[in-house]
Amino acid sequence: MIDISLNNIRVNYGFKDVLKNISFDINKGEVISIIGSNGCGKTTLLNIISGSELPTSGTVSRRKGCNIGYLNQMITTNKDLTVKELLYSSFDNIKDIEERLHKYEEKMTKYSGKELDKIIVKYTNLQNEYINIGGYEINEKIGKIVKGFKIDKLLDLKYNNLSGGEKRKVTFASIMLKNPDILLLDEPTNHLDIDTLNWLEDYLKSYKGTIILVSHDRYFLDKISNKIILIENGSINIFNGNYTKFVNDNEQRLMLEFKDYKDQQKQIKAMKESIKRLKEYGRLANPGGESFFKRAASIQKRLDKLVELDKPKQISLIPLEFNMDNRSGKEVLTIKDLNIRYDNKIIFSNVNINIKYKDKVCLIGSNGSGKSTLIKEIINGNDNIKLGTNINIGYIPQEITFTSDSTIYDEARKYYIGEESHLRSALFKFLFDKSVMNKKTSKLSGGEKVRLKLFCLMQQNINFLILDEPTNHIDIDTRELLEEALNEFNGTILFVSHDRYFIDKVAKS
Repeated sequence: MIDISLNNIRVNYGFKDVLKNISFDINKGEVISIIGSNGCGKTTLLNIISGSELPTSGTVSRRKGCNIGYLNQMITTNKDLTVKELLYSSFDNIKDIEERLHKYEEKMTKYSGKELDKIIVKYTNLQNEYINIGGYEINEKIGKIVKGFKIDKLLDLKYNNLSGGEKRKVTFASIMLKNPDILLLDEPTNHLDIDTLNWLEDYLKSYKGTIILVSHDRYFLDKISNKIILIENGSINIFNGNYTKFVNDNEQRLMLEFKDYKDQQKQIKAMKESIKRLKEYGRLANPGGESFFKRAASIQKRLDKLVELDKPKQISLIPLEFNMDNRSGKEVLTIKDLNIRYDNKIIFSNVNINIKYKDKVCLIGSNGSGKSTLIKEIINGNDNIKLGTNINIGYIPQEITFTSDSTIYDEARKYYIGEESHLRSALFKFLFDKSVMNKKTSKLSGGEKVRLKLFCLMQQNINFLILDEPTNHIDIDTRELLEEALNEFNGTILFVSHDRYFIDKVAKS
């Protein structure tokens, strides 16, 4: 059964097509992941599917009667309710049935005979409806969701007083409680710790409805997806299977496309050479060279009709040479009997850590467990924290900031030693071409900030990298580039991350 069908969808914001000629069906029960680089149109496609945005042209058909739950990236809901009240509001229809059942129960005490029989029939039918929609399991269902999202301590708080991350989790929970036929999820793993992610994966794998999601969490995509839609240059390619299968299938696709492209380029070159040669023969055979010119014109017509293939996208790799003239000593970081307390709350008690040269260590834990606090203590200094000899720290925080009025080029120039032409070439390898060289750092995307910060650190003889959630807000391509750079880094790394795929790739000792 088809839940949603898209036919020749085009979206244009006035300067170019963001999406073009998009057509596909979404079948009931599918778990579809939409992937692609930042800005490629993933959220736009979700908006089109949900109906919150209309395409420039094309049509969207939705199965009659199906309801949609949509978790946006940006939470703008304004609810003057407690979290508990908001969650229970997901069952307004059930509350309505409960009230009607109570009214029938009252009537049963007042009537008899045929009138009572009629009331009992209506009551029984309504009670069956109540049972079918899970009326008797409300508390159990809410308890399961509350525990899974770890929002039990928020129940009595006003929704409007929550942090952005807390609002997102509560909103997500309220959507899940409504049990929509179609779930649209834009970055559902944001602000979730590893335990919650594991729970969410299991929950979604057993979900009876259809799920369409956008996520940069490759482990998450691998666990729940059965179809991948890749957006590139406004068009889509569809792959059956999970993320791992997509990676393999897409690599094969790119290899075949590149082979077809090279074969066609050889054909075009051969045809152009034939045209040139035949024309030359025609001039040399004059008079009598008309047949050569006709054959050349015939080949030219075939060449003109040929639809030239686009060169397949090839991801540029970041150069991986960290400038590290001086390595650190064997002992890089020693933490002994560290205790941290804020406002009578114990953050850490008797913490002991020893990190050695070339270790690549990940700090994991639930949200609020103190991971970022520990990073800050290491950066700022503490009597119980000792750095080894010859340590030069490079730090990438969760929120990367640069001088607001600087450009990409200006920021890079501060750290790069060499000629201007070489700097521009080096930045180009970090995916900064001349069109963005003068872009203000205050306007950079998450991926651009990480790439620029990493470029600057690479120029500074860093031998101990400390990273706090470095994969936040960056697309899959940039994550892979970052993983490659960190795996080639010849020093020591300490990082915080909830990205299990990233952790598996980088952490080692």
